[in-house]
Amino acid sequence: MTRHLSPAGLEDDSGAALTLDETLRVHTCIAHDADEQARNLHGWTQTYDQLTAGSFIGTLTELSLDHMHVFCETTSHTLRQTCEVPSDAYWFGIPVLRDVTGRIDANVIADDAMAFRPGGIEFELITPAGYAIFGVVVKREVLRRYAAEVEHLGLIDHLPETEVVAIGEARKARLCALLRHILADGANCATPLTGFARNALESSVLASLFDLCAQPHVEPGAIPTKPRRQWIVSEAREYVLANRERPVGVPELCDQLHVSRRTLQYCFQDVLGMAPATYLRTIRLNGARRELCEAARASRSVQDVAAAWGFWHLSQFATDYRKLFGKRPSDTLKEAALGRSEADALNASREATATH
Repeated sequence: MTRHLSPAGLEDDSGAALTLDETLRVHTCIAHDADEQARNLHGWTQTYDQLTAGSFIGTLTELSLDHMHVFCETTSHTLRQTCEVPSDAYWFGIPVLRDVTGRIDANVIADDAMAFRPGGIEFELITPAGYAIFGVVVKREVLRRYAAEVEHLGLIDHLPETEVVAIGEARKARLCALLRHILADGANCATPLTGFARNALESSVLASLFDLCAQPHVEPGAIPTKPRRQWIVSEAREYVLANRERPVGVPELCDQLHVSRRTLQYCFQDVLGMAPATYLRTIRLNGARRELCEAARASRSVQDVAAAWGFWHLSQFATDYRKLFGKRPSDTLKEAALGRSEADALNASREATATH
């Protein structure tokens, strides 16, 4: 299905406006013409010229969040693209494949780099055949507010000054993995994303972008004392457990504990040797495991327990659970049920023996 932007919002080929629920799902469309491919990326002003011969095919997989647009675009032939995003936004472009080199305003986007342009400024992309690129378009005000409230930074001083930003291949691979996971997980979700889920996704992407672009450090004077670091980690754990029915994100913790994200990361790395987001997810997985061990007694399902601990996507919960504990959530539930049955049988046997 092909969609385009109308004065009222998104429409499909029939001209019917898409509902809000539909726009909060992942959509994929296929184009067999370069101009059609350009039109499919909504909100942009752009023209695609096909430079090599053959039948064109392009795909666009996209998710529109409240303040952010995440997409992955693939194109079969060499293209010259003139592009411009809305003036109230910024665009980050992250090529997916190695050794398939694109150019932005005549500058090569190397394997260890990404592209960046502010909105309201036209730029040129030259993309070779077989190109794939992730794109993130973020509202300017959201980026500014996140910089001030979570990173405790001024925005302008920490945005890239050039079209191409060297970020390192390993860090680039992690960002691509995050964006790939967001689109794949959203595509597998049967229902629209909730407000909590959308906020969590936006926050995770913003944190990754700031890690790549700003790379600020914690000033020595801002490093908390050892007892303070331990207190911050302890309070974070207590807050997550008190709000276990939803995934608490790092920005929310920063707000609750009155620290910057960099300070929070420093504290967790120093006290636990891991990133805050990893620890927060691990806490909830451990809580879910304990509850699964008791679930057989209350006749609760894996889905019931997952939802109680803020895991809304059951497949991702199962994947994360198995990665941490080496078994599926359903295995834990079965083992708990079997252990309960054996205990009940043993107690019944003891009671029968005592009555004789």
